[in-house]
Amino acid sequence: MNATVTLVGGLMALVGVLATATVAYLGKRGENALTGYTSLTDQLQEELATKKQELVDKNTLLTAKDAALAEKSEQRAADQAEITRLRGLVWQLGGDPT
Repeated sequence: MNATVTLVGGLMALVGVLATATVAYLGKRGENALTGYTSLTDQLQEELATKKQELVDKNTLLTAKDAALAEKSEQRAADQAEITRLRGLVWQLGGDPT
């Protein structure tokens, strides 16, 4: 009977050790997965911040180009008005405005 109790106790200890090792192994895998997820999340947040800044920079550049284009359009309209005025003046003076 003493040997049986010792054997059962030893088997229970073995099962306990195996269960502990399994839990530790699975816990480490979970920790590695969580660390990888956290790292990936950090990288994505950094990339998002970079892309947002690039978008702001491009919008600023686009706004500047739009302003320059509007200024050139206004200058063209003023030039066309001046050409029309000068053609009228040439015609009044008897010339051919073409």
